[in-house]
Amino acid sequence: MGHVVMYAAVSVDGFIADDDDQPGPLFEWLLAGDVPLDDSGALTVSRTSYDYTRPYWDRIGVTVVGRHVFDLTDGWDGVPPGGVEHVVVVTHRPAPQDWDPSTPFHFVGSIEAAVTTAQELASDRLVEVAAGDVGGQVFAAGLVDEVRMDVVPVIFGSGKRYFGSADGHHVLENPDEVIQGDRVLHVRYRVRR
Repeated sequence: MGHVVMYAAVSVDGFIADDDDQPGPLFEWLLAGDVPLDDSGALTVSRTSYDYTRPYWDRIGVTVVGRHVFDLTDGWDGVPPGGVEHVVVVTHRPAPQDWDPSTPFHFVGSIEAAVTTAQELASDRLVEVAAGDVGGQVFAAGLVDEVRMDVVPVIFGSGKRYFGSADGHHVLENPDEVIQGDRVLHVRYRVRR
């Protein structure tokens, strides 16, 4: 089954967006280099960030998001982002009324159903869970194997937290990787069981 990774760019003080759901400078590192990160050529990063990020992106089979992210992005117009094959949306609401059911988007009502569906769809590829409220719930339920953060040198002070409303103590292993890119620090932890 697909290895489950929680991932996002994050401010030094632990936020993935400001109070208005805006990422502000969190994605500037994706435009700060001279190496194209994807086929569009719109994302250009340093060689170091490319060597860390591209192999990870290539291993993702399914992304799990909450309905809030789905709505903010207008469902990526029915095309999963970044070349991902499927998106699983955690929601208690049905798909939008005009949504094309033939798109590779799957609407489920719980985090457990989301992870199960995503692992089945991913097969031996990675399941990526977007950080934030849904990601925090998946993490708190013990369903995340690894945490990846692209830590950007900015402080928000308030906003949308990386781990959502997850509370209590959770222990991660020592970092498996810590890689300095331009305007970003890539960090990867395994979750201690």
